[in-house]
Amino acid sequence: MTTTAASSASSPSSSHHLSPAFPGRAPWGTASKLRAWQQGAMEKYIQEQPRDFLAVATPGAGKTTFALTLASWLLHHHVVQQVTVVAPTEHLKKQWAEAAARIGIRLDPEYSAGPLSKDYHGVAITYAGVGVRPMLHRNRVEQRKTLVILDEIHHAGDSKSWGEACLEAFEPATRRLALTGTPFRSDTNPIPFVAYEEGGDGIRRSSADYSYGYGPALADGVVRPVIFLSYSGNMRWRTKAGDEIEARLGEPMTKDAISQAWRTALDARGEWMPAVLRAADQRLTEVRKAIPDAGALVIASDQDSARSYAKLIRDITGSSATVVLSDDSGASDRIDEFSQNTDRWMVAVRMVSEGVDVPRLAVGVYATTISTPLFFAQAVGRFVRSRRRGETASVFLPTVPDLLGFAGEMERERDHVLDKPKKDGEEDPYAEEDKLLQEAEREQDEDTGDQDMLPFEALESDAVFDRVTYNGAEFGMQAHPGSEEEQDYLGIPGLLEPDQVQLLLQKRQDRQIAHSRKKPAEEADLLEMPAERRPVVSHKELMELRRQLNNMVGAYVHQTGKPHGVIHTELRRVCGGPPSAEATAGQLRQRIAKVQEWATRMK
Repeated sequence: MTTTAASSASSPSSSHHLSPAFPGRAPWGTASKLRAWQQGAMEKYIQEQPRDFLAVATPGAGKTTFALTLASWLLHHHVVQQVTVVAPTEHLKKQWAEAAARIGIRLDPEYSAGPLSKDYHGVAITYAGVGVRPMLHRNRVEQRKTLVILDEIHHAGDSKSWGEACLEAFEPATRRLALTGTPFRSDTNPIPFVAYEEGGDGIRRSSADYSYGYGPALADGVVRPVIFLSYSGNMRWRTKAGDEIEARLGEPMTKDAISQAWRTALDARGEWMPAVLRAADQRLTEVRKAIPDAGALVIASDQDSARSYAKLIRDITGSSATVVLSDDSGASDRIDEFSQNTDRWMVAVRMVSEGVDVPRLAVGVYATTISTPLFFAQAVGRFVRSRRRGETASVFLPTVPDLLGFAGEMERERDHVLDKPKKDGEEDPYAEEDKLLQEAEREQDEDTGDQDMLPFEALESDAVFDRVTYNGAEFGMQAHPGSEEEQDYLGIPGLLEPDQVQLLLQKRQDRQIAHSRKKPAEEADLLEMPAERRPVVSHKELMELRRQLNNMVGAYVHQTGKPHGVIHTELRRVCGGPPSAEATAGQLRQRIAKVQEWATRMK
């Protein structure tokens, strides 16, 4: 490629006059002009002409438009003669072909073997398809100069066979463009065609050629701000041994107990799911005042749950929900139909967890037990796609520490790490929390199946509105479903700028605190969470206080020989308040001081 051709095609001067969000939300893969970040990525690519290029852009930012624009440029300048798109799912494969066709690139999404018709510029396939016949695709890229677009490239690390198949199939490719919104994984499987650089700590991390994270995209108005509304409550279940266990969602428990309490909450026969779905439907009604076609999505753990949730939604709203099951041949058509109509609710197991574009989705219910940061980020990505400035997204969560951690770190940009830290937790403030996330995502990043091995029977559950997490800060006080306090947050307008969301949440909390102080104690909604003890504290600060408390309790365990749980229970009895996972900063500091006082007395 000559320098003249490269410089004439890039038109850098025009990009300096573009808003970062320009041209706003266009149909999937059809933007006639580029947003500033897309233009910047194009200019860097054209200037450097690399064989491999990794673009990391937050879900909803427009990776597809960038990739297809680049593919068009490479085809037009005869750098490549054909295009191969590799996508995670069958639905995305077809969606890529449809998007490419809208800008004149014809991809065959049904290709299986043999010569490709001359009517096509290339093919759209899945990672699983490459895994089955890598040599077929290697032969194709060896015969003609090929651009390979690896969509959500982290999937190539899902299994050793997929990674090896991608290496075998696309090693001869003329150009490779890797795309992802979430370049991190919980395992250390290397991702093909991704460069890793060793830092000063000796740890190798993935290196992107161009990055555009959620924080900058939010500031540019490219994506929506996300309000997370979490719900706690009491759960009761029976073990295989016949023991009945009761626990509060969010309190410190063993991994197995957390899993069982979480599954109990998601059981459609209890009270937690109906209460949360009613709240989410109320929120949707409020959002639709500003966004008339806004839709809501429940991400379910399995097909039986999905059908049960759809029945609950019909009972609550009087209208049917669109149900999307991954093994249903009509699933893609139902997603397309829902994206075009104005129906309120859709329920899905996995089909809409990643990459699928339904821009009108504005309210979500996270009703699955998958707890990896990768899946969470991709799931939330379904709701952040902005069509015009001011749109907000609302996601309802169970009060589970991992999920609250992810929600509080939406703007944290993470890379894929190949090496384990040499010093466990000494240099990384997130290391202790990350230990909980070390289970490798299996194929398709789905649940590992361990939960299914936990023998239990859900008996009953209830729901309690817990808190709102936004921009790393927490707002609100616990309240019963249907209470004035809960309604105050469900009624937040659906059309707000990010700074307006923060201001409004602060005002809501101030009003609740003032209202609570006027109430006699016996009339308080939930006595265990005094409103004046809920200052706005960042998630990172709360995590540090919980870690400090756990360290103090651990030291006191060695002094006394008492179990951790006994000491935590005694702290709650003396100091008051909820379990430490739900405690405020003030409550945590009070307990830390109390443990220090006890330890000093024993010396």
